[in-house]
Amino acid sequence: MKWFVLSIVALLCWSFSDLFSKIGCADSRDKHSALKMVTAVGVVMGIHAAYTLIFTDVEFSFSTMLTYLPVSLLYISSMTIGYVGLRFIELSISSPICNSSGTLASVISIITGMAVLAKAQYVAIALVAVGIIGLGVAEMTEDDDLRAARQSKGNYKYTKSVLAILLPVIYCLLDALGSFADSLVLEKLDEDAANTSYELTFLICGILCFIYVKFIKKDKFLPKKEVPKYVGAAFETAGQFAYIYAIADQEHFALSAPIISAYCAASVLWGRIFLKEKLSWKHYLCILLTVAGIVIMGVYDG
Repeated sequence: MKWFVLSIVALLCWSFSDLFSKIGCADSRDKHSALKMVTAVGVVMGIHAAYTLIFTDVEFSFSTMLTYLPVSLLYISSMTIGYVGLRFIELSISSPICNSSGTLASVISIITGMAVLAKAQYVAIALVAVGIIGLGVAEMTEDDDLRAARQSKGNYKYTKSVLAILLPVIYCLLDALGSFADSLVLEKLDEDAANTSYELTFLICGILCFIYVKFIKKDKFLPKKEVPKYVGAAFETAGQFAYIYAIADQEHFALSAPIISAYCAASVLWGRIFLKEKLSWKHYLCILLTVAGIVIMGVYDG
């Protein structure tokens, strides 16, 4: 049952990372909240990278870091865009869209001739596509009075915006490109060395963001507002650790993958419980279609 426990841990960690990242980036008055979040994730990942280099036998070199740099930058760019998007839209909507990147990566593999999928996977792709398009339509066509009514008890209020939907979609695209590039680069690199390279690159980006926000834009890092960001960063790193060991059990991979890939459903639940987010039935129907597609892709992954 070790694989099951690790799968649940990964699901909970990544969904709570979504929640605390949302709390840390949701203040519309803080224009640099996304860059501050990058700093937080960079610090936590840098600590984990240091631990890996000191206490494990990972074969790391700066040439490895340079080789993996394009992949790292795609992932980091996608996460930064995702953090920006959290200022403009409900977590319950953004998380399913962002988590559809794995499905889009499969589409890229089909287009490039690198993969032939099972029939069920094509159905999954269709479900995700319909779900995401449906979310966009539901968001943009919703009556303003109905929107105000359902948001009346929520912790945050949002207005109708193309940007609000566009940012999670951009995240999805960049993350999918990162996943596709990852699959190519990892044919030549050790996975642990690549992950360490990614974490160290994130640390450098975090430092650059800190310098920009603190010394160029003269903005303040207030401890009370930064705590949720670091909690989210810790959950993100812990989820990645649990994920690696969960999927390492190849005998139960077909079970662990869909469990973990459904973490966005938990993010929707946390949004409803802790952030008081309430969506329309159209939103929830589209989210259900998207999550179903993601889970089906998880079943057939690998």
